[in-house]
Amino acid sequence: MADTKTALVISAHSADFVWRAGGAIALHQKLGYEVTVVCLSYGERGESAKLWKLDGMTLEKVKTERRREAENAAKALDVHDIQFFDLGDYPLDLGREAKDRMVDVIRAVQPKWMMSHSKWDPYNTDHMNTTQFALECRMIAQAWGHNPGQKVLGAPQLYLFEPHQTEQMEWKPNVFLDITEVWDKKRAAIECMQGQEHLWDFYTNVAQNRGNHFRRNSGGQSGGRNARQAEGFQAVFPQTVDELA
Repeated sequence: MADTKTALVISAHSADFVWRAGGAIALHQKLGYEVTVVCLSYGERGESAKLWKLDGMTLEKVKTERRREAENAAKALDVHDIQFFDLGDYPLDLGREAKDRMVDVIRAVQPKWMMSHSKWDPYNTDHMNTTQFALECRMIAQAWGHNPGQKVLGAPQLYLFEPHQTEQMEWKPNVFLDITEVWDKKRAAIECMQGQEHLWDFYTNVAQNRGNHFRRNSGGQSGGRNARQAEGFQAVFPQTVDELA
């Protein structure tokens, strides 16, 4: 329907959307949004060490397993649509063909907001290159001269979700989202990522810490809502408001 609210999460690898934005996805699906997730790669080379240690493993077997994990996680989060671009990883191949494909998705979804990675990540350049890719595709999707006749994009906010080693990434959250009511869904999605079990408790702790930050910034410490888990985001573009809160 024309009045359906939509959102788009652009994930470098097939697990990134789970760790970093799973709560936002599940919560907004519950709020009536249709959230689309695009995984640019499966993370088959660089983020699948546990699978590569198994006897007889091949690249295609790793891809198949990582896709299965991501699809199961998407179901746990009630994702409206998940797409896999299979662009390779370490490094991602983000050429013109990939950009045109991504722009088509952005224009089809017409997201109210978008999400991707931090702008800087020296430990994994796939992540920061994905955000540059997302920014360029957002810009192209707004251009009336690109594929005339398609509906052009407005100006959705791009939120940068939390990187793994926050202090090293020049990432500073200015938005905290309470995900307490959907935490069970996020944890279930996390546990779908069998290839990276070492991160399950790490991202559980991140959610708890951000819940504390939500409480401290919302009056929760003095009797407000008791947010137990939250996610942090950095907004790229200014907010336009009619009243300051």
